[in-house]
Amino acid sequence: MRLLKTGPYLSGKQQLQLIQVWREDIPPFAVLSHTWSRNPDDEVLFADIKNGTAATKPAFGKVQDAIKAAMLDGYGYLWIDTCCIDKTSSVELSEAINSMYSYYATAQKCYAFLADVGSSETDQDCFSQARWWLRGWTLQELLAPAYVQFFSSDWVSLGTKDELCHEIAQITGIDSEYLNGSVPVQDASIAQRMSWASKRRTTREEDQAYSLIGLFDVNMTMHYGEGGRRAFLRLQEEIMRINEDQTIFAWVKEAPEKDSSENYHGLLADSLADF
Repeated sequence: MRLLKTGPYLSGKQQLQLIQVWREDIPPFAVLSHTWSRNPDDEVLFADIKNGTAATKPAFGKVQDAIKAAMLDGYGYLWIDTCCIDKTSSVELSEAINSMYSYYATAQKCYAFLADVGSSETDQDCFSQARWWLRGWTLQELLAPAYVQFFSSDWVSLGTKDELCHEIAQITGIDSEYLNGSVPVQDASIAQRMSWASKRRTTREEDQAYSLIGLFDVNMTMHYGEGGRRAFLRLQEEIMRINEDQTIFAWVKEAPEKDSSENYHGLLADSLADF
């Protein structure tokens, strides 16, 4: 994996630096959880860091603030998906997606940046309405790390996962014991874990399945273009290879119209919405 060095970094004085580390040599590091800008080109990507144009990107301030937070907490390294994965390499992207849950679980601290929530008391009422709660990838970013600290759009702390556990449970429908770590996430049934993700959305339809790889501890190859239904069927097939939990069949399909040809259906669900 790659990590961003957090210091010494001075705006305009030094370029962002990435290092390559291997699993047995990974130093203590923090991670950033965030939602991508609605225009993906606004984000600071791996290529921008390599060619020295990172500071020209609209999302550069978010990266700077995350680096500063990690540095102040004493972490020499930070992992950010946009910066640390070369998404032009299909091999690297596949490896990163299959490893991402472990990245968040291994990190000493996760900074959850809520770009649409301010720090005033009025703005904090919008905490439950943040876009972060609706995105597919952020589910594993909530559950995998032991320590998550939430930040407003101006990088004021809103509290930690433990401190906000009751409110987060209400927002997400995830029982508190899975949020505070008193019960391992893997102890939740397959249907229960699927239901946590059922109302979340991803930009690419296949990512609704790919974003759950770590949550179910399976490995999959990425086939962008295969479609959401095929990707989700493959996910369920991989789950059944390693898990005998029969709740994978506990889904409900809307009844077809009376004259519909869809009167028969296989054992597996077509999409997360069925859970």
